[in-house]
Amino acid sequence: MGENIIYRVLEEAHYIIETKKTIREIAAAFYVSKSTVHKDLSNRLLEIDKSLYDEVKKILKYHTNIRHIRGGESTKNKYLNLQK
Repeated sequence: MGENIIYRVLEEAHYIIETKKTIREIAAAFYVSKSTVHKDLSNRLLEIDKSLYDEVKKILKYHTNIRHIRGGESTKNKYLNLQK
């Protein structure tokens, strides 16, 4: 794994811990794809730093657990805006 990839993975990990943002938001902030961020935080980070990986994993699990709520809110807002 190249140094630039390791640097990016660590930056993404620290960013998600500080901001609690979603994978989509991190991908936009780092100008990479969602797939890249997911692979960085799920696979590559485990090889680089196990303790950091454990912290990030908790945040990703939280986002997975509440995604159905966010989807419902988004749909509700969509139809409320269409009525206006």
